[in-house]
Amino acid sequence: MFLETERLLLRPMCKDDFYDLKSLLQDSKVMYAYEHPFSEQECIEWFNNQLNRYKQEGYGLLGVFLKEDNTFIGQAGITKQNVNDNIVDEIGYLLKKEYWKKGYATECAIHLKQYGFNILNLKNIYSIIRDNNISSQNVAKRNNMKHIKTIVKHYYNMDMPHYVYCISKDEFLKERN
Repeated sequence: MFLETERLLLRPMCKDDFYDLKSLLQDSKVMYAYEHPFSEQECIEWFNNQLNRYKQEGYGLLGVFLKEDNTFIGQAGITKQNVNDNIVDEIGYLLKKEYWKKGYATECAIHLKQYGFNILNLKNIYSIIRDNNISSQNVAKRNNMKHIKTIVKHYYNMDMPHYVYCISKDEFLKERN
C-alpha cells in the first residue's frame, strides 16, 4: 500500500522508521491532543500496533514522506476506531510541527478519502477530532466531511470531548460530479 500525492509519499512504516516516529510521538506540541508526549514504551506499542494493522487489516497509519527528498514528516492513514460501540474507519494523521500550516494534512486527508472509497470500497469515512483541535476540524471541513456528533473518550485518566465528522461514499460521488 503506497500512496502518492502531489508532494507526498505515504507508505507502510518499517523498523527503520521507528526513531523518526518516536521523535514525532515524543513532541509535546504535536501530542497536545493526547495531553502528553508518549513514553518510550508507548512509542513501541504505537509502532507495533501500526505494523499489526498492516498485517491484519491491510491498511493503517502510514509514514508520510516528502517526495522531493524522502524526509519523514509524520504519519497518516485509515484505522478502525470505536465510536459508541460501533467500529468505523477513520482518517487520522500526525505531522511534525515544522510541517503544520503547509497543506500537508489536507493533502493526506483528501487522498486517503479517495483511497478509502475507491480502493477499500468503504461506505463511510470518519474523522474523530478533539474539541480543541481547530486545525484538524478545518481539515475535515476542507475534506467535505460534516460534523455529525460529539462523543467523550476517556483517555489517560481524562474525559476528552471529540467531534465526529463523516462523509458517505454517496456524498463523495456527488462531490466528484
